[in-house]
Amino acid sequence: MSNATSPEIIPFTSSVSSEAEAFAVCKRLTKDHYENFSVAARLMPSELRKHFYSIYAFCRGVDDLGDEIDGDRLAALHAWEAELGLAYAGKATHPYFIALQSTIKEFDIPREPFLRLIEANRRDQTITRHQTFEDVLEYCTYSANPVGHLVLYVLNHREPELHELSNFTCTALQLANFWQDVARDYDMGRIYIPQETLQQFGVTESDIAAKKPPDAFRAAMKFEVDRARGYFTRGLPLIDHIEGKAKIDIALFTAGGISVLNKIEQQNYDVLSHRPTLSKYEKVKLLVRTYIRAKLGFHPLSKAMRN
Repeated sequence: MSNATSPEIIPFTSSVSSEAEAFAVCKRLTKDHYENFSVAARLMPSELRKHFYSIYAFCRGVDDLGDEIDGDRLAALHAWEAELGLAYAGKATHPYFIALQSTIKEFDIPREPFLRLIEANRRDQTITRHQTFEDVLEYCTYSANPVGHLVLYVLNHREPELHELSNFTCTALQLANFWQDVARDYDMGRIYIPQETLQQFGVTESDIAAKKPPDAFRAAMKFEVDRARGYFTRGLPLIDHIEGKAKIDIALFTAGGISVLNKIEQQNYDVLSHRPTLSKYEKVKLLVRTYIRAKLGFHPLSKAMRN
């Protein structure tokens, strides 16, 4: 399995000479490939940053194996899970996992969130349509919610009620990403819009393939965007339970997800002909506004964004 890699995945045969070097590899990956996460990690206490980099490296790696590589993706994901097992035994060989095993040990992180993320990518190899919204929500318990649990473990929050609030936020973020990437996902053979929603509004797969959304598609997308907003609202109380710089970090991710939904609305729910994204200026503006509000003692999210 040493050659089951994408350009973003370091081959299993790669080696590092120290744990510090392994964390440096994870940090470099994060900065190179996910600006938003890199910026957010810098808002965290310095002693925690490296652990967020190791978690990102795991998440990025498993997603790339599930989405990008040529060849047997299921076998590659199996190898990724085997390396996770080595990390829990303190015998990891892959640079990402050498760093991750330190994170796992320091914060006593259970195996389940990592296994669920791997399982989400396994499902993507065989499940390309979801009949009901409940099916999509169930998928999110594998693809998104575990990430929030991992973040909370690193922040030393193990309270079940906070993990439940995190589930709402992470599900909302996943839904926002789905509705942002309808065209991209379709090109990969996947549709995350529930089949029942498409049927309810009279949308066909041909409408999605044409990338010229009729009014029916826009109506369906508005319906799903509104549902995603509801999940952001249900997860908002999590911010009030987090202290220090991490509060800003959680608020920033929430603000970013809501802003994506706002972009979709501004485009009249046409996510097929043009992918809704935030410009670099908009991201900086969001970061500064969130940071300043928190520093001044206000809720880090404006009232308009919370409503």
